[in-house]
Amino acid sequence: MPEESEFEKPEEHSEDQSGSLPQPEMHADDPGGSALPPPPAGKRNPFALVVVAIIAAGMLYFGFSMSRRSGPTHPLGMAHGTPAPDFALDSLDGQSLRLSDLRGKAVLLNFWATWCSPCKVEMPWFIELQNQYGPQGLQIVGVAMDDSSKEDIAKFAKEMGVNYPVLIGKEAVGDAYGGVPALPESFFIGRDGKIVDKIIGLKGRGEIEESIRKALDTRPGANSSAALAAPQPQN
Repeated sequence: MPEESEFEKPEEHSEDQSGSLPQPEMHADDPGGSALPPPPAGKRNPFALVVVAIIAAGMLYFGFSMSRRSGPTHPLGMAHGTPAPDFALDSLDGQSLRLSDLRGKAVLLNFWATWCSPCKVEMPWFIELQNQYGPQGLQIVGVAMDDSSKEDIAKFAKEMGVNYPVLIGKEAVGDAYGGVPALPESFFIGRDGKIVDKIIGLKGRGEIEESIRKALDTRPGANSSAALAAPQPQN
């Protein structure tokens, strides 16, 4: 008979039926039974923080720009039939022109800029309309709302053949007329100093001419200058 081995057989470790490895020890105070340590508190994705900061800064800048652009507006002053805010601005020839000086006339008050392409489209129309309706009491007034020098604006107006007063605009005047959110923007003021129509952006000549007729059809008041809103402070 063969002799028994002098060496003992290695002790076999029992595995469960699934053959899985022994599970880590669970703690009684772990409600979820998870053996993984919790992630460190307060850790954030730095890229996400940068994106959020950029979006927040953009929203703040947009809000500030819009509030500055709107300025101290007159919520009801731009409605039809209300007095046009009075102002005084210097013209290209160095003379000061006050809106109330045009009492009794129909006024097309046009806010524009030398860099504004649509403004260049409607300017030749204004020149023709001033010649056509000027004898009936129309006075077109341009207000340049850009940062170009007075000399550059004068050169531009001369090249365009402008035949009506061009004034050097100020932010306070734009604010008085609702902030001038877009260029060009035109206000049609009746002989009584009240706004009868407003056009924002480039429209057809026929629409502009129709608004001119509305302003011409008005009658001067007993004191036309009194119909204008109080003069606005100049910056």
